[in-house]
Amino acid sequence: MNSNPLKRLEALGQSIWLDYIRRDLMAGGGLRRLIEEDGLRGMTSNPSIFEKAITGSPDYDEDIRAMALNGEGVKAIYETLSQRDVQSAADEFRPLYDKTDGKDGYVSLEVNPHLAHDTQGTIDEARRLWAALSRPNVFIKVPATAEGLLAIQQLIGEGISVNVTLLFGLPRYRRVAEAYIAGIEARAAQGKAVNHVVSVASFFVSRIDTLVDPLLEKIAAQGGKKAEVAKRTHGQVAISSAKVAYQIYKEIFGSDRFRKLTAQGARVQRLLWASTSNKNPDSSDVKYIEDLIGPDTINTVPPATLDAYRDHGDPKARLEENVTEAKWLLERLPELGIAIDEVTKQLEDEGVEKFNQPFDKLMQALAQKSKRI
Repeated sequence: MNSNPLKRLEALGQSIWLDYIRRDLMAGGGLRRLIEEDGLRGMTSNPSIFEKAITGSPDYDEDIRAMALNGEGVKAIYETLSQRDVQSAADEFRPLYDKTDGKDGYVSLEVNPHLAHDTQGTIDEARRLWAALSRPNVFIKVPATAEGLLAIQQLIGEGISVNVTLLFGLPRYRRVAEAYIAGIEARAAQGKAVNHVVSVASFFVSRIDTLVDPLLEKIAAQGGKKAEVAKRTHGQVAISSAKVAYQIYKEIFGSDRFRKLTAQGARVQRLLWASTSNKNPDSSDVKYIEDLIGPDTINTVPPATLDAYRDHGDPKARLEENVTEAKWLLERLPELGIAIDEVTKQLEDEGVEKFNQPFDKLMQALAQKSKRI
């Protein structure tokens, strides 16, 4: 057996993707090495990643200079740079995409984060980005806001592959899966092929614990009966949510309704674990990989977490262990005064803003560079 823990994840049914993109990774052969040596099977990006890549590297300066001299605006410059990176990465992954019959080998590009609450704006931009990228192995990332759900259904119906991002809560996950299936059904009803339409649902995990754990620590410090429950729940809400989400996934995509679509070539919408770097230094830096390994899932990790797992990962199928305990823990939250639906709504709102801010910062940086030129 291969000694690299990252490579061993594949045998357990999990695909490891990289939450990072930068031009020198493709140009210098680094991405190809990750694919060959670590079994990397995909890549995701977001406005924050692009902001760090473009402002933190001189690799893009000549292109910025040329486009600025040509009179192009900052948004046009950003789109050109981001699309080139995504296309380059998708080309590196294309052999894997072909080998796996379209299961893996994808690269994601997000719509403008300021469109998170604009259904038609999201649809229009997703169509435009999909056409511009012109690669079968790309995803257009659409946030799982209420407005985003309508866009997701429409885009899937049009045959555009979607990575549903900023997903935090279990009720919202059901609606995301429903949007995907409704889109597939609409497409099938029109007599159009559904076998090439792909989607993943990106369930954000570590941010849940980051918000909930301080609340649990306060309850635990007060003592009493609730304190014991709070201690038992501490650090486990995100993992528990993910374990229950996987059970919902099995229920939905194992249903008679979806089996009819499977017979027409439809693919399941795989769960993707996102936000998997651990923010708590008192627990394992690979916690959100180890506990979420299961068949037909994806884990997208930043470079530091990828390196950590390569170094000391212990791959075992744990996603369906202690599911009863996970459900019990989530059911205890109201008793502790924690409304998980309010928590996930707060995380969604904060998540949108966390993408808006670096996007705006990047626009400002590009404007400054353009003026200097």
